[in-house]
Amino acid sequence: MLLYCKTITPRLQYICDFVGNILTGKGISITTDKNLYENETGARINYSDTLIKPGEFWLKPHSLLFEKDIHSQVIDCFDVPAYKGFFRTNGDFPFDFLAASFYLLSRYEEYMPHQKDMYGRYGHENSLAFREGFLNRPLINIWMQDFRQKIKEKFPSLTFSHSHFTFYPTYDIDEAYSYKHKNWKRSAGAMLKDLLKGELKKLELRRKVIKGKAQDPFDSYEWIDSLHDELRLKPGYFFLVAKRTSRYDRNISPDSAALKALISRHAARYEIGVHPSWRSGDNFSLIKKEKEIIEQASGHLIICSRQHFIRFTLPQTYRYLIDAGITEDFSMGYGSINGFRASVASPFYWYDLEKEETTSLLVYPFCYMEANSFYEQKYSPQQALQEMRHYYNEVKNVNGTLITVWHNTFLGTDERFAGWRDVYSTFIKEVAGKQY
Repeated sequence: MLLYCKTITPRLQYICDFVGNILTGKGISITTDKNLYENETGARINYSDTLIKPGEFWLKPHSLLFEKDIHSQVIDCFDVPAYKGFFRTNGDFPFDFLAASFYLLSRYEEYMPHQKDMYGRYGHENSLAFREGFLNRPLINIWMQDFRQKIKEKFPSLTFSHSHFTFYPTYDIDEAYSYKHKNWKRSAGAMLKDLLKGELKKLELRRKVIKGKAQDPFDSYEWIDSLHDELRLKPGYFFLVAKRTSRYDRNISPDSAALKALISRHAARYEIGVHPSWRSGDNFSLIKKEKEIIEQASGHLIICSRQHFIRFTLPQTYRYLIDAGITEDFSMGYGSINGFRASVASPFYWYDLEKEETTSLLVYPFCYMEANSFYEQKYSPQQALQEMRHYYNEVKNVNGTLITVWHNTFLGTDERFAGWRDVYSTFIKEVAGKQY
């Protein structure tokens, strides 16, 4: 496909590369040479204010991709059959989906003044997707499907690549164990708390686990492994290795033989990454240090990360990840509600909106995390199963990448999470059975 425009900007180049790679496996070629465009015999897109020649696909542009600053945008969503659109213009498509896709993909709105949530994160209530009711849909993928159909009507010989649905289960190891491998101060304090609360059953279980006479409630690793082996899945794991224990960083010590062994064991079988601690959100230098801890324990170069509590701020956090040597990030989702934060179910390179440049950081968006269902949305296991099925269907319909986030804590034997292991097993078997 050849796209004509009057000016080529970094924003336009970025979104044409993304859309072109999804649709055809290569970027959309861009030219400002009208003679070259007029002589093109293949598929051609006129991305300008006026028609040029008969038979072309005319996409009248919004101004966003030709701007160089960041300012509040006027956005009026409207209904198109089967989905919503915005940046309405004239032409063969009802709106400038290139500019609209860039707005969502770049997380433009997160650069604007906004309300923080209780954890200091970008609140999902600020987002256009939440306000307009399309947070639960991969809208950019849906737009591209419609565009594919409409341009095919103009150019029947145009061929497209056929992407395939992909399922990638991931796990965050925030608390490797509930009772085991804690230092004596933490264990003694926890036992005293159990005693004062009258939780004698819990106290007895803790005593048995510490003595090696019972399995730790959070030790679900063998169970998860057997599930992966049965279904031939290759998941990803993200380990929290904070040096200092705090309210939000509660894993066992990264200096302990137990955590080092757990990291090494998983690195031998799966892709692993760093789960930058809560404290790293205030001290970015810790990201590189925590990455190095996992590299030493695993013997592997670590290139993947996901922020603990999904705590990140654009553009600062992503810049520090790049500086630390991270090339793949899995944080693009909300830690307060499930859905498509960037309205997409495909990996994409992060665009630094302040620097106006495409970066080397490949972003893998997730749309479902069980902690959101449990803590934030107050769902039962069965309600969560239905929610997971919804996201599976949405991603499957656009042949996207379904990334889920679970924790070992939910998949163990802790009574608080009774029933969650069962629904996860049901869901993952359903998806894997349909994937092959």
